Amino acid sequence: MSRPNVLLIITDQHRPDHLGFGGNPIVQTPTLDALAARSMQFTNAFVANPLCQPNRCSMLTMRYPSVHGTRHNGIALDWDANTFVRRLRSSGYRTGLVGKGHFQNFELFPEIARRQFDFSHDEQARLTGLPGTNGWDRYESIAGHLAEDIVFPDDYYGFDHVEIVSNHGDQCTGNYVGWLREKGHDWHDVAGLDNAEWTLPEWDQVRKPSMPPELYPTTYVAERSVDWIESRAGGDEPWFLQCSFPDPHHPFTPPGDYAHMYDPADVEVPRTFNDPHTRSAAHIQRIVGGRGNVTSSPDLQAPDEHQLRHAMAFEYGAITMIDDAVANVLGALERSGQADDTIVIFTSDHGDMFGDHGLLLKMFVHYDGVLRVPFTITGPGIGAGTTDSLCNTLDLGETVLDLCGVASYYGSQGLNLTPILDDPTVELRHELLIEEDQIRDGIRAGVQPRMRTLLTTEARITRYQNLGYHDLYDLENDPDELENRWDDPSSAGLRTEMGERLAEMMIACANPSYRPNYIA
Repeated sequence: MSRPNVLLIITDQHRPDHLGFGGNPIVQTPTLDALAARSMQFTNAFVANPLCQPNRCSMLTMRYPSVHGTRHNGIALDWDANTFVRRLRSSGYRTGLVGKGHFQNFELFPEIARRQFDFSHDEQARLTGLPGTNGWDRYESIAGHLAEDIVFPDDYYGFDHVEIVSNHGDQCTGNYVGWLREKGHDWHDVAGLDNAEWTLPEWDQVRKPSMPPELYPTTYVAERSVDWIESRAGGDEPWFLQCSFPDPHHPFTPPGDYAHMYDPADVEVPRTFNDPHTRSAAHIQRIVGGRGNVTSSPDLQAPDEHQLRHAMAFEYGAITMIDDAVANVLGALERSGQADDTIVIFTSDHGDMFGDHGLLLKMFVHYDGVLRVPFTITGPGIGAGTTDSLCNTLDLGETVLDLCGVASYYGSQGLNLTPILDDPTVELRHELLIEEDQIRDGIRAGVQPRMRTLLTTEARITRYQNLGYHDLYDLENDPDELENRWDDPSSAGLRTEMGERLAEMMIACANPSYRPNYIA
Protein backbone atom coordinates (compact mmCIF):
# COMPACT_ATOMS: atom_id res chain seq x y z
CA MET A 1 0.00 0.00 0.00
CA SER A 2 1.47 3.36 -1.05
CA ARG A 3 -1.09 5.27 1.06
CA PRO A 4 -2.19 3.01 3.91
CA ASN A 5 -4.52 4.00 6.69
CA VAL A 6 -2.95 4.39 10.15
CA LEU A 7 -4.55 3.52 13.48
CA LEU A 8 -2.49 4.80 16.42
CA ILE A 9 -3.65 3.31 19.74
CA ILE A 10 -2.27 5.09 22.81
CA THR A 11 -2.73 4.30 26.47
CA ASP A 12 -1.74 6.66 29.28
CA GLN A 13 0.96 6.09 31.89
CA HIS A 14 1.36 2.44 30.95
CA ARG A 15 4.46 0.31 31.53
CA PRO A 16 5.32 -2.37 28.95
CA ASP A 17 5.64 -5.01 31.67
CA HIS A 18 2.01 -4.41 32.65
CA LEU A 19 0.97 -6.30 29.53
CA GLY A 20 0.87 -9.99 28.80
CA PHE A 21 3.26 -9.68 25.86
CA GLY A 22 5.53 -7.58 28.05
CA GLY A 23 6.06 -10.56 30.34
CA ASN A 24 3.36 -9.94 32.95
CA PRO A 25 1.97 -13.31 34.16
CA ILE A 26 -1.20 -11.91 35.74
CA VAL A 27 -2.80 -9.10 33.75
CA GLN A 28 -5.00 -10.40 30.92
CA THR A 29 -4.43 -8.62 27.59
CA PRO A 30 -5.22 -11.22 24.90
CA THR A 31 -6.09 -8.66 22.20
CA LEU A 32 -2.93 -6.62 22.62
CA ASP A 33 -0.89 -9.82 22.93
CA ALA A 34 -2.26 -11.03 19.60
CA LEU A 35 -1.59 -7.62 18.04
CA ALA A 36 2.00 -7.68 19.31
CA ALA A 37 2.50 -11.23 18.00
CA ARG A 38 1.98 -10.03 14.44
CA SER A 39 3.90 -6.75 14.95
CA MET A 40 7.46 -5.56 15.14
CA GLN A 41 7.95 -5.13 18.89
CA PHE A 42 10.38 -2.44 20.07
CA THR A 43 11.60 -3.54 23.50
CA ASN A 44 13.85 -0.50 23.97
CA ALA A 45 11.35 2.26 23.28
CA PHE A 46 11.72 5.31 25.51
CA VAL A 47 10.15 8.73 25.97
CA ALA A 48 11.53 12.17 25.22
CA ASN A 49 9.96 13.32 28.49
CA PRO A 50 8.22 11.20 31.18
CA LEU A 51 5.21 13.54 31.53
CA CYS A 52 1.91 13.48 29.66
CA GLN A 53 1.66 16.87 27.98
CA PRO A 54 5.28 17.48 26.92
CA ASN A 55 5.77 13.95 25.62
CA ARG A 56 2.46 13.90 23.73
CA CYS A 57 3.47 17.18 22.11
CA SER A 58 6.86 15.66 21.26
CA MET A 59 5.11 12.71 19.65
CA LEU A 60 3.01 15.11 17.60
CA THR A 61 5.74 17.59 16.59
CA MET A 62 8.72 15.18 16.52
CA ARG A 63 10.65 17.74 18.58
CA TYR A 64 12.02 17.83 22.11
CA PRO A 65 9.96 19.75 24.70
CA SER A 66 12.71 22.37 25.01
CA VAL A 67 12.24 22.98 21.28
CA HIS A 68 8.45 22.89 20.81
CA GLY A 69 7.98 24.86 24.04
CA THR A 70 5.62 22.65 26.06
CA ARG A 71 8.37 22.04 28.60
CA HIS A 72 6.02 20.69 31.28
CA ASN A 73 2.32 20.20 31.94
CA GLY A 74 0.47 23.51 31.83
CA ILE A 75 1.90 25.03 28.62
CA ALA A 76 -0.35 24.73 25.58
CA LEU A 77 1.40 23.71 22.38
CA ASP A 78 1.86 26.63 19.99
CA TRP A 79 -1.22 26.92 17.81
CA ASP A 80 0.73 26.98 14.56
CA ALA A 81 3.22 24.24 15.46
CA ASN A 82 4.01 21.92 12.59
CA THR A 83 3.02 18.31 13.29
CA PHE A 84 3.28 15.03 11.44
CA VAL A 85 -0.54 14.90 11.44
CA ARG A 86 -0.63 18.26 9.64
CA ARG A 87 1.70 16.80 7.04
CA LEU A 88 -0.64 13.85 6.56
CA ARG A 89 -3.66 16.14 6.32
CA SER A 90 -2.04 18.41 3.75
CA SER A 91 -1.21 15.29 1.71
CA GLY A 92 -4.81 14.17 1.44
CA TYR A 93 -5.33 12.15 4.62
CA ARG A 94 -8.46 12.41 6.74
CA THR A 95 -7.28 12.79 10.31
CA GLY A 96 -9.13 12.01 13.53
CA LEU A 97 -8.47 12.19 17.26
CA VAL A 98 -10.73 10.30 19.64
CA GLY A 99 -9.82 10.38 23.32
CA LYS A 100 -7.04 12.08 25.19
CA GLY A 101 -4.99 14.67 23.32
CA HIS A 102 -3.43 16.80 26.06
CA PHE A 103 -1.86 19.20 23.59
CA GLN A 104 -3.46 22.04 25.50
CA ASN A 105 -4.01 22.73 29.18
CA PHE A 106 -6.52 20.98 31.39
CA GLU A 107 -6.37 24.24 33.41
CA LEU A 108 -5.64 22.60 36.74
CA PHE A 109 -4.27 24.68 39.65
CA PRO A 110 -3.83 28.05 37.89
CA GLU A 111 -3.06 29.64 41.26
CA ILE A 112 0.10 27.50 41.52
CA ALA A 113 1.30 28.69 38.13
CA ARG A 114 0.59 32.34 38.95
CA ARG A 115 2.35 32.02 42.30
CA GLN A 116 5.33 30.25 40.77
CA PHE A 117 5.86 32.82 38.04
CA ASP A 118 4.32 35.90 39.66
CA PHE A 119 1.97 36.45 36.72
CA SER A 120 -1.52 37.79 36.77
CA HIS A 121 -4.03 35.92 34.61
CA ASP A 122 -3.95 38.67 31.98
CA GLU A 123 -0.17 38.73 31.88
CA GLN A 124 -0.02 34.98 31.46
CA ALA A 125 -2.60 35.13 28.66
CA ARG A 126 -0.55 37.75 26.83
CA LEU A 127 2.53 35.58 27.10
CA THR A 128 0.87 32.40 25.85
CA GLY A 129 -1.98 33.62 23.66
CA LEU A 130 -2.10 34.61 20.01
CA PRO A 131 -2.82 38.16 18.89
CA GLY A 132 -6.47 38.74 18.08
CA THR A 133 -7.67 35.44 19.54
CA ASN A 134 -9.65 34.60 22.63
CA GLY A 135 -9.41 31.23 24.33
CA TRP A 136 -7.35 29.48 21.65
CA ASP A 137 -5.68 27.35 24.34
CA ARG A 138 -8.88 26.24 26.12
CA TYR A 139 -10.18 23.55 23.78
CA GLU A 140 -9.30 20.78 26.26
CA SER A 141 -10.33 22.62 29.43
CA ILE A 142 -11.83 20.27 32.04
CA ALA A 143 -14.20 22.90 33.40
CA GLY A 144 -14.90 24.35 29.96
CA HIS A 145 -16.43 21.12 28.69
CA LEU A 146 -18.66 20.91 31.75
CA ALA A 147 -19.95 24.42 31.06
CA GLU A 148 -20.57 24.18 27.32
CA ASP A 149 -20.25 22.03 24.19
CA ILE A 150 -16.89 23.14 22.82
CA VAL A 151 -16.63 22.94 19.04
CA PHE A 152 -13.18 22.19 17.66
CA PRO A 153 -11.74 23.98 14.61
CA ASP A 154 -11.28 22.25 11.26
CA ASP A 155 -7.53 21.99 11.89
CA TYR A 156 -6.67 21.13 15.48
CA TYR A 157 -2.91 20.62 15.23
CA GLY A 158 -3.64 18.67 12.05
CA PHE A 159 -6.74 16.77 13.18
CA ASP A 160 -9.86 17.56 11.15
CA HIS A 161 -12.11 15.49 13.44
CA VAL A 162 -11.79 15.70 17.24
CA GLU A 163 -13.75 14.05 20.05
CA ILE A 164 -11.66 14.86 23.08
CA VAL A 165 -11.34 13.36 26.55
CA SER A 166 -9.75 15.55 29.21
CA ASN A 167 -8.39 14.25 32.53
CA HIS A 168 -8.25 10.62 33.71
CA GLY A 169 -10.17 7.73 35.23
CA ASP A 170 -13.68 8.50 36.47
CA GLN A 171 -12.89 12.24 36.40
CA CYS A 172 -12.83 12.63 32.59
CA THR A 173 -14.63 15.45 30.82
CA GLY A 174 -14.30 16.71 27.25
CA ASN A 175 -16.74 15.67 24.53
CA TYR A 176 -17.34 12.61 26.71
CA VAL A 177 -19.65 14.82 28.83
CA GLY A 178 -22.02 15.35 25.89
CA TRP A 179 -21.92 11.64 25.08
CA LEU A 180 -23.05 10.87 28.63
CA ARG A 181 -25.84 13.39 28.25
CA GLU A 182 -27.00 11.75 25.02
CA LYS A 183 -27.26 8.48 26.95
CA GLY A 184 -29.44 10.13 29.58
CA HIS A 185 -26.84 10.74 32.30
CA ASP A 186 -25.48 13.90 33.87
CA TRP A 187 -21.73 13.90 34.44
CA HIS A 188 -22.15 15.28 37.96
CA ASP A 189 -24.25 12.28 38.95
CA VAL A 190 -21.86 9.52 37.84
CA ALA A 191 -18.29 10.87 37.79
CA GLY A 192 -15.60 11.50 40.35
CA LEU A 193 -14.83 10.66 43.95
CA ASP A 194 -18.17 11.89 45.30
CA ASN A 195 -20.00 9.27 43.23
CA ALA A 196 -17.65 6.35 43.91
CA GLU A 197 -19.26 3.06 44.88
CA TRP A 198 -16.18 1.96 46.84
CA THR A 199 -12.92 3.68 47.82
CA LEU A 200 -9.78 2.22 49.34
CA PRO A 201 -9.76 3.75 52.84
CA GLU A 202 -6.00 4.26 52.75
CA TRP A 203 -5.92 6.04 49.37
CA ASP A 204 -8.81 7.60 47.46
CA GLN A 205 -6.96 7.23 44.14
CA VAL A 206 -8.03 3.57 44.18
CA ARG A 207 -11.81 3.34 43.83
CA LYS A 208 -14.71 1.70 42.03
CA PRO A 209 -16.96 4.22 40.25
CA SER A 210 -20.72 3.92 40.41
CA MET A 211 -21.01 4.23 36.63
CA PRO A 212 -21.27 0.89 34.76
CA PRO A 213 -18.68 -0.10 32.13
CA GLU A 214 -20.94 1.02 29.28
CA LEU A 215 -20.69 4.64 30.52
CA TYR A 216 -16.98 4.66 31.35
CA PRO A 217 -14.51 6.79 29.27
CA THR A 218 -12.77 3.69 27.88
CA THR A 219 -16.07 2.62 26.32
CA TYR A 220 -16.58 6.12 24.93
CA VAL A 221 -13.18 6.14 23.21
CA ALA A 222 -13.77 2.70 21.70
CA GLU A 223 -17.34 3.40 20.58
CA ARG A 224 -16.50 6.70 18.89
CA SER A 225 -13.35 5.22 17.30
CA VAL A 226 -15.41 2.35 15.89
CA ASP A 227 -17.92 4.80 14.45
CA TRP A 228 -15.18 6.89 12.82
CA ILE A 229 -13.45 3.85 11.32
CA GLU A 230 -16.68 2.43 9.92
CA SER A 231 -17.61 5.82 8.44
CA ARG A 232 -14.38 5.75 6.41
CA ALA A 233 -15.15 2.40 4.74
CA GLY A 234 -15.36 2.66 0.98
CA GLY A 235 -13.90 6.16 0.91
CA ASP A 236 -11.29 7.34 -1.56
CA GLU A 237 -9.13 9.14 1.03
CA PRO A 238 -6.69 7.33 3.34
CA TRP A 239 -7.02 8.15 7.01
CA PHE A 240 -5.11 8.51 10.26
CA LEU A 241 -6.86 7.97 13.59
CA GLN A 242 -5.38 8.50 17.04
CA CYS A 243 -7.44 6.31 19.40
CA SER A 244 -6.26 7.54 22.78
CA PHE A 245 -7.36 5.99 26.07
CA PRO A 246 -6.98 8.10 29.25
CA ASP A 247 -6.46 4.95 31.38
CA PRO A 248 -4.63 3.28 33.11
CA HIS A 249 -3.33 6.62 34.44
CA HIS A 250 -4.34 7.26 38.06
CA PRO A 251 -6.85 7.55 39.65
CA PHE A 252 -7.27 3.80 39.27
CA THR A 253 -11.02 3.51 38.74
CA PRO A 254 -12.05 0.50 36.64
CA PRO A 255 -15.85 0.08 36.62
CA GLY A 256 -18.08 -2.92 37.19
CA ASP A 257 -16.49 -6.36 37.26
CA TYR A 258 -13.16 -4.92 36.11
CA ALA A 259 -12.71 -3.31 39.54
CA HIS A 260 -12.34 -6.59 41.41
CA MET A 261 -11.12 -8.79 38.55
CA TYR A 262 -7.70 -9.11 40.17
CA ASP A 263 -6.97 -10.04 43.77
CA PRO A 264 -4.41 -7.68 45.37
CA ALA A 265 -2.87 -10.71 47.06
CA ASP A 266 -2.00 -12.19 43.66
CA VAL A 267 -0.11 -9.26 42.12
CA GLU A 268 3.66 -9.38 42.19
CA VAL A 269 5.47 -6.66 44.13
CA PRO A 270 8.61 -5.57 42.20
CA ARG A 271 11.85 -7.07 43.44
CA THR A 272 13.28 -3.56 44.00
CA PHE A 273 10.37 -2.44 46.22
CA ASN A 274 12.57 -2.50 49.35
CA ASP A 275 15.44 -0.54 47.79
CA PRO A 276 17.15 1.13 50.81
CA HIS A 277 18.13 4.18 48.71
CA THR A 278 21.30 4.67 50.72
CA ARG A 279 23.00 6.40 47.78
CA SER A 280 19.94 7.74 45.99
CA ALA A 281 19.22 11.42 45.44
CA ALA A 282 18.14 13.28 48.58
CA HIS A 283 14.63 14.05 47.34
CA ILE A 284 14.01 10.34 46.65
CA GLN A 285 15.20 9.49 50.15
CA ARG A 286 12.77 12.06 51.58
CA ILE A 287 9.84 10.60 49.65
CA VAL A 288 10.65 7.03 50.66
CA GLY A 289 11.03 8.21 54.25
CA GLY A 290 7.33 9.06 54.25
CA ARG A 291 6.22 5.64 53.06
CA GLY A 292 2.45 5.14 53.27
CA ASN A 293 1.63 8.85 53.36
CA VAL A 294 0.03 8.87 49.92
CA THR A 295 -2.17 11.75 48.75
CA SER A 296 -4.26 12.75 45.73
CA SER A 297 -1.28 14.68 44.34
CA PRO A 298 0.06 13.51 40.95
CA ASP A 299 3.62 13.72 42.32
CA LEU A 300 5.92 10.78 42.99
CA GLN A 301 4.84 8.89 46.11
CA ALA A 302 5.94 5.98 48.30
CA PRO A 303 3.04 3.61 49.05
CA ASP A 304 3.16 0.80 51.53
CA GLU A 305 2.74 -2.72 50.19
CA HIS A 306 -1.00 -2.80 50.95
CA GLN A 307 -1.62 0.41 49.00
CA LEU A 308 0.58 -0.72 46.11
CA ARG A 309 -1.14 -4.10 45.76
CA HIS A 310 -4.59 -2.51 45.59
CA ALA A 311 -3.43 0.15 43.13
CA MET A 312 -1.87 -2.49 40.91
CA ALA A 313 -4.92 -4.77 41.03
CA PHE A 314 -7.19 -1.89 40.02
CA GLU A 315 -4.77 -0.74 37.32
CA TYR A 316 -4.76 -4.27 35.92
CA GLY A 317 -8.57 -4.12 35.76
CA ALA A 318 -8.38 -0.86 33.82
CA ILE A 319 -5.83 -2.42 31.43
CA THR A 320 -7.99 -5.46 30.76
CA MET A 321 -10.93 -3.16 30.05
CA ILE A 322 -8.76 -1.30 27.52
CA ASP A 323 -7.81 -4.63 25.94
CA ASP A 324 -11.50 -5.50 25.50
CA ALA A 325 -12.10 -2.04 24.02
CA VAL A 326 -9.21 -2.45 21.57
CA ALA A 327 -10.81 -5.71 20.43
CA ASN A 328 -13.88 -3.72 19.43
CA VAL A 329 -11.79 -1.14 17.56
CA LEU A 330 -9.79 -3.77 15.68
CA GLY A 331 -13.03 -5.61 14.98
CA ALA A 332 -14.32 -2.50 13.22
CA LEU A 333 -11.30 -2.63 10.90
CA GLU A 334 -12.12 -6.23 10.02
CA ARG A 335 -15.86 -5.73 9.60
CA SER A 336 -15.39 -2.69 7.38
CA GLY A 337 -12.88 -4.46 5.15
CA GLN A 338 -10.05 -2.04 5.98
CA ALA A 339 -7.77 -4.23 8.10
CA ASP A 340 -5.48 -5.25 5.23
CA ASP A 341 -4.94 -1.61 4.27
CA THR A 342 -4.21 -0.28 7.77
CA ILE A 343 -1.02 0.13 9.80
CA VAL A 344 -1.73 -0.39 13.51
CA ILE A 345 0.61 1.11 16.11
CA PHE A 346 0.33 0.61 19.85
CA THR A 347 2.22 2.65 22.44
CA SER A 348 1.87 4.81 25.57
CA ASP A 349 2.93 8.33 26.49
CA HIS A 350 5.13 7.30 29.47
CA GLY A 351 5.40 4.79 32.27
CA ASP A 352 4.81 4.66 36.03
CA MET A 353 7.11 3.58 38.85
CA PHE A 354 4.45 1.16 40.17
CA GLY A 355 6.49 -0.16 43.06
CA ASP A 356 9.93 -0.09 41.47
CA HIS A 357 12.31 1.17 44.16
CA GLY A 358 9.31 1.50 46.49
CA LEU A 359 7.83 4.35 44.44
CA LEU A 360 4.58 5.02 42.56
CA LEU A 361 3.49 7.46 39.83
CA LYS A 362 6.16 9.75 38.31
CA MET A 363 7.97 13.12 38.40
CA PHE A 364 11.51 13.92 39.55
CA VAL A 365 12.92 10.45 38.75
CA HIS A 366 14.27 8.88 35.58
CA TYR A 367 14.23 5.23 36.54
CA ASP A 368 13.41 2.77 33.78
CA GLY A 369 9.81 2.41 35.00
CA VAL A 370 8.80 5.91 33.90
CA LEU A 371 10.97 6.09 30.76
CA ARG A 372 10.23 2.83 28.93
CA VAL A 373 6.98 2.38 26.96
CA PRO A 374 5.35 -0.37 24.89
CA PHE A 375 5.70 0.17 21.15
CA THR A 376 4.55 -2.15 18.36
CA ILE A 377 3.93 -1.65 14.63
CA THR A 378 2.11 -3.93 12.20
CA GLY A 379 0.48 -3.51 8.82
CA PRO A 380 0.87 -4.19 5.11
CA GLY A 381 4.46 -5.14 4.30
CA ILE A 382 5.57 -5.14 7.97
CA GLY A 383 6.74 -8.49 9.32
CA ALA A 384 6.49 -9.74 12.89
CA GLY A 385 9.58 -9.67 15.04
CA THR A 386 11.37 -8.17 18.01
CA THR A 387 14.10 -5.55 18.13
CA ASP A 388 16.14 -4.17 21.00
CA SER A 389 17.30 -1.15 18.98
CA LEU A 390 16.90 2.12 20.87
CA CYS A 391 14.06 4.35 19.74
CA ASN A 392 12.35 7.47 20.99
CA THR A 393 8.90 9.05 21.08
CA LEU A 394 10.15 11.48 18.43
CA ASP A 395 10.59 8.64 15.96
CA LEU A 396 6.95 7.60 15.72
CA GLY A 397 5.84 10.47 13.47
CA GLU A 398 8.80 10.17 11.12
CA THR A 399 8.08 6.47 10.71
CA VAL A 400 4.40 7.06 10.00
CA LEU A 401 5.21 9.70 7.39
CA ASP A 402 7.62 7.39 5.59
CA LEU A 403 5.20 4.45 5.64
CA CYS A 404 2.54 6.74 4.16
CA GLY A 405 4.83 8.17 1.49
CA VAL A 406 4.60 11.70 2.91
CA ALA A 407 7.60 14.02 3.19
CA SER A 408 8.69 15.27 6.59
CA TYR A 409 9.55 18.88 7.46
CA TYR A 410 12.58 20.89 8.50
CA GLY A 411 13.12 20.93 12.26
CA SER A 412 11.98 17.40 13.01
CA GLN A 413 14.28 15.65 15.48
CA GLY A 414 12.87 12.17 14.99
CA LEU A 415 14.34 9.27 13.05
CA ASN A 416 12.57 7.07 10.54
CA LEU A 417 12.44 3.53 11.96
CA THR A 418 11.52 1.72 8.75
CA PRO A 419 15.08 0.33 8.35
CA ILE A 420 14.50 -1.52 11.64
CA LEU A 421 11.17 -2.83 10.34
CA ASP A 422 13.15 -4.40 7.50
CA ASP A 423 16.03 -5.59 9.69
CA PRO A 424 15.55 -5.72 13.50
CA THR A 425 19.32 -5.68 14.08
CA VAL A 426 19.75 -2.19 12.63
CA GLU A 427 20.82 0.41 15.23
CA LEU A 428 19.84 3.99 14.42
CA ARG A 429 20.43 5.46 17.87
CA HIS A 430 23.28 4.79 20.30
CA GLU A 431 22.02 7.11 23.02
CA LEU A 432 18.86 8.98 23.97
CA LEU A 433 18.31 12.40 25.51
CA ILE A 434 15.45 12.64 27.98
CA GLU A 435 14.25 15.99 29.32
CA GLU A 436 12.12 16.90 32.30
CA ASP A 437 11.14 20.36 33.53
CA GLN A 438 8.64 20.90 36.34
CA ILE A 439 6.48 23.82 37.38
CA ARG A 440 6.86 23.10 41.11
CA ASP A 441 10.08 22.73 43.08
CA GLY A 442 9.44 19.21 44.35
CA ILE A 443 13.15 18.49 44.80
CA ARG A 444 14.05 21.64 46.80
CA ALA A 445 16.42 22.91 44.15
CA GLY A 446 15.56 26.54 44.83
CA VAL A 447 14.71 27.02 41.15
CA GLN A 448 12.13 25.65 38.75
CA PRO A 449 13.43 22.04 38.49
CA ARG A 450 15.14 20.77 35.36
CA MET A 451 16.51 17.28 34.75
CA ARG A 452 18.47 15.99 31.78
CA THR A 453 19.30 12.33 31.16
CA LEU A 454 21.52 10.51 28.72
CA LEU A 455 20.50 6.87 28.35
CA THR A 456 22.40 4.12 26.57
CA THR A 457 22.03 0.36 26.76
CA GLU A 458 25.07 0.37 29.07
CA ALA A 459 24.47 3.29 31.45
CA ARG A 460 22.28 6.20 32.56
CA ILE A 461 23.34 9.63 33.80
CA THR A 462 20.80 12.13 35.12
CA ARG A 463 21.71 15.68 36.16
CA TYR A 464 19.48 17.89 38.28
CA GLN A 465 19.79 21.66 37.92
CA ASN A 466 21.06 23.51 40.99
CA LEU A 467 21.62 20.39 43.10
CA GLY A 468 24.88 18.90 44.29
CA TYR A 469 23.84 15.32 43.67
CA HIS A 470 23.05 13.48 40.45
CA ASP A 471 22.45 9.92 39.18
CA LEU A 472 24.84 7.50 37.51
CA TYR A 473 23.93 3.85 36.91
CA ASP A 474 26.00 1.13 35.31
CA LEU A 475 23.18 -0.77 33.57
CA GLU A 476 25.42 -3.56 32.34
CA ASN A 477 26.27 -4.59 35.91
CA ASP A 478 23.26 -3.08 37.69
CA PRO A 479 20.21 -3.38 35.39
CA ASP A 480 17.82 -2.81 38.31
CA GLU A 481 19.40 0.61 39.04
CA LEU A 482 20.03 -0.13 42.72
CA GLU A 483 23.50 1.40 43.09
CA ASN A 484 23.94 5.10 42.32
CA ARG A 485 27.61 5.40 41.35
CA TRP A 486 27.78 9.19 41.07
CA ASP A 487 30.22 9.51 44.01
CA ASP A 488 31.94 6.17 43.46
CA PRO A 489 35.64 6.80 42.67
CA SER A 490 35.81 3.55 40.71
CA SER A 491 33.15 4.92 38.33
CA ALA A 492 34.90 8.23 37.64
CA GLY A 493 35.67 7.22 34.08
CA LEU A 494 32.07 6.27 33.37
CA ARG A 495 30.88 9.53 34.93
CA THR A 496 33.20 11.57 32.72
CA GLU A 497 32.29 9.69 29.57
CA MET A 498 28.54 9.90 30.18
CA GLY A 499 28.76 13.56 31.17
CA GLU A 500 30.56 14.42 27.94
CA ARG A 501 28.09 12.43 25.87
CA LEU A 502 25.19 14.18 27.61
CA ALA A 503 26.67 17.57 26.79
CA GLU A 504 27.21 16.58 23.15
CA MET A 505 23.65 15.28 22.88
CA MET A 506 22.17 18.46 24.37
CA ILE A 507 24.13 20.52 21.83
CA ALA A 508 23.00 18.27 18.97
CA CYS A 509 19.34 18.51 20.07
CA ALA A 510 19.18 22.29 20.38
CA ASN A 511 16.45 24.01 18.37
CA PRO A 512 16.97 23.39 14.63
CA SER A 513 13.63 24.87 13.57
CA TYR A 514 14.56 28.26 12.16
CA ARG A 515 16.27 28.27 8.79
CA PRO A 516 18.43 31.27 7.89
CA ASN A 517 17.66 33.19 4.71
CA TYR A 518 20.79 35.39 4.87
CA ILE A 519 24.34 35.01 6.14
CA ALA A 520 24.15 38.35 7.90
